[in-house]
Amino acid sequence: MVTRRPNVVIVISFLLAGAIAAIAIWVLAQMRDDALRRAQDSALNVTLLVQRDVSRNLELYDLSLRAVIEGLQQPGVVSLPPAIRQMLLFDGAASAKDMGSMLVLDQAGNVRFDSQSVTPRQINVADRDYFVAHRNASNLGLYISRPYMSHQKGAGESIALSRRLSNPDGSFAGVVVGTLRLTYFRRLFAGMNLGNSGSMALLLSDGTMLMRRPYDPKIIGINLTGTPNYTRFTQQDSGDFFGTAAIDGVERWYAFRHIDGFPLLLDVAISTSDIYAGWRHRAWIIGSLIAALDLTIIALARLFSEQLKRRLEVEEALRVLARTDGLTGLNNRRTFEEHAEREWLITQRTGRSLSILLIDVDNFKGFNDLYGHSAGDDALMAVASCIDGNVRRPGDIAARYGGEEFAVLLPDTNELGAAMIAEHIRAAVQALELRHVASAHHVLTISVGIASTAIQRFAGYRAFVNAADTTLYEAKDAGRNCILCYPVAARADTPGLVTQPIR
Repeated sequence: MVTRRPNVVIVISFLLAGAIAAIAIWVLAQMRDDALRRAQDSALNVTLLVQRDVSRNLELYDLSLRAVIEGLQQPGVVSLPPAIRQMLLFDGAASAKDMGSMLVLDQAGNVRFDSQSVTPRQINVADRDYFVAHRNASNLGLYISRPYMSHQKGAGESIALSRRLSNPDGSFAGVVVGTLRLTYFRRLFAGMNLGNSGSMALLLSDGTMLMRRPYDPKIIGINLTGTPNYTRFTQQDSGDFFGTAAIDGVERWYAFRHIDGFPLLLDVAISTSDIYAGWRHRAWIIGSLIAALDLTIIALARLFSEQLKRRLEVEEALRVLARTDGLTGLNNRRTFEEHAEREWLITQRTGRSLSILLIDVDNFKGFNDLYGHSAGDDALMAVASCIDGNVRRPGDIAARYGGEEFAVLLPDTNELGAAMIAEHIRAAVQALELRHVASAHHVLTISVGIASTAIQRFAGYRAFVNAADTTLYEAKDAGRNCILCYPVAARADTPGLVTQPIR
């Protein structure tokens, strides 16, 4: 039945367009989540990779420091010839790339042994944070210093990895320290793919910045204690969150972890703009295509709806034409018969009254011969207008029955009511004063025959119509311009029934 309701087509098109848009939004949401998961997986992998590399190298360097301490504890090592002692105390790790010198310091901070020279350099580092820390505490273990500018030429900024030397009685005997250039971390970070606005940072547990990508020498050594991100770093050993960097104000997704065995914290952050850059591009393309598709569906539905409306209008017009007399605009005989037969069946079931008027234009053939068919058509239209103007109830129906003959069906109407309506129609036609010289009345008139179930039982619908037709011809025989009700002989003296012409 959709084809009978054009507006339903538009509603369905909107529902279909909405469903397509909803599916597209769901797919785009899934794609957005997938983009975030891929970025998170990538950041976690980078975090794990960097952590393992840093842990391995620091562990190797720490083993070298331990080896120096163990070597110094061996009897006679200190008294060995300098070249042999140098080979025994300092292994190959001390000369590895990005490793600076490894020093043995006495309790005053002076260099006793130097991995870079058999003859120790004359320097004092008693003011360094690592020296002060070991001097003041006996159980620090491996200590990683804050960044500082190395005394060694060309070494640049470095950090120190150090362990305490203790006398047999536990008193402070000095420090074994090795330096690590920050270029190691910078080069390691540069090899990681973090997107255009990603970042990576290595911090001491106290919040001191050791290295960050993108690299800025001004932020090396700054302390981030008290910043929102650092506060979240300290709340658990590892985790992730969305946050905004205090350094550059960029929103990123952070993955962080504390490096086991070392007082270090590593974070890898992917910019949200980088995470969703590819998704936004695809979303724009998919969204544009879906929007175009939805608009096309709605436009086609509207076009189809308009065409369907026109079709229904044409069908209705054809239906009206099929049920209407083309000249007078009244119902045609076929429509009248269908309606009359239904009313007849209802009358038989309910016992209510049903009346019929058969109307004939008097001397119409003569009118046509005198005034022409065009004037005859005008006269029929005028008569039809008089009939239509007096048949106003919703259940009543008037029709052109054939030629110059008309019919009116009046449900719930007895013979007196039918006669009253018939008289109104007859008087209205006479009042038109359409000149008709061939008529005894000199104007166009009509005759009406009435049949009603209120005063007579009929064998069937056809007998009912035939009774009205018989009465019509009796009205014509009675001089025309009058109305008669069936049966004429029985009703001739009935008050209220007009049986003579009204002049």
